Amino acid sequence: MNSLEFSYPYILLFLIIIPFLVFFVLRKDKKRYAHIKYSDVNQIQSLPKTWKIRLRLLPDWLRITAIALLIVAIARPQFSFSKHNKDILGIDIIIAMDVSPSMLAEDFSPNRLESAKAVAKDFILNRDKDEIGLVVFSGEAFTQCPPTIDHNVLIQLLSKTECGDLQDGTAIGDGLAVSINRIKESKAKSKVIILITDGVNNSGQIDPINAASLAKQFGIRVYTVGIGSKGKAPFSYRTPFGIQKGQIDAEIDEGLLKTIASQTGGQYFRSTKKSSLEEIFKEIDSLEKSIINVSSYQQNNDTGDKLCLWVLFLIILECILRYGVFKTKY
Repeated sequence: MNSLEFSYPYILLFLIIIPFLVFFVLRKDKKRYAHIKYSDVNQIQSLPKTWKIRLRLLPDWLRITAIALLIVAIARPQFSFSKHNKDILGIDIIIAMDVSPSMLAEDFSPNRLESAKAVAKDFILNRDKDEIGLVVFSGEAFTQCPPTIDHNVLIQLLSKTECGDLQDGTAIGDGLAVSINRIKESKAKSKVIILITDGVNNSGQIDPINAASLAKQFGIRVYTVGIGSKGKAPFSYRTPFGIQKGQIDAEIDEGLLKTIASQTGGQYFRSTKKSSLEEIFKEIDSLEKSIINVSSYQQNNDTGDKLCLWVLFLIILECILRYGVFKTKY
């Protein structure tokens, strides 16, 4: 809600002088002109009044208005956008995405990573009521974006996710552990991790099965996705002689991914195309919703400086009229 507030409201008490100034101007105008008694004023009343006579008090009204605005400006008026708390339905979700070099394989167009990012983006846009975060991992793991309802920021960080920024390898256990750490304290009734990988756990400090046990303790469901076609996949790599084409094996530890999913009440999917990822998102849609408290914060816009500009304008206009157009000397 928008409301008008004053930083120094007691300054507004000085507005009490405005009625006295109006009274003073009217009284002064009455004394300014002499009064002569006539027996018959019919002929005089028919004479037209000039615009200068009709507007003779305009400089005084401008001065009084400027004084009133100056008092209000000193009180520092502010339009306030108030803070609101509201409860919305949703679940807490972490997308844990493998960013190891093998995710650049081109069995997906243009490659596995970009395809996964595109599907994740669509998923985020369709779940505006959920707090969603992003964890990336290869030989190590870190939080790219903590769970947030501000999905614009999340999508920006998702678009900047690239291969090669982390140590080489596939640390599924570390990626899962970092994801758990991000939502384990959540008050949501439904907490979900979507873990996307195209490899075999071959590095990291945490065993994936132990991480899955920890997820189960915190009531977190883990949906695992093995991404990549079966067999070999085309792969581009840079050499001193330019970009070369080759083939890599699609080695996915499906047994491990199935175990993680079943142990936490989730589900395993093998994704050879985007439709597999879409199935996961439909499954998540069927989960029980929980209430998330979302806060909007107050923002104050000070308008005192704008009023001061109006005061300056009115004073300049008054001087032009008083000492120029009307040529008064008082």
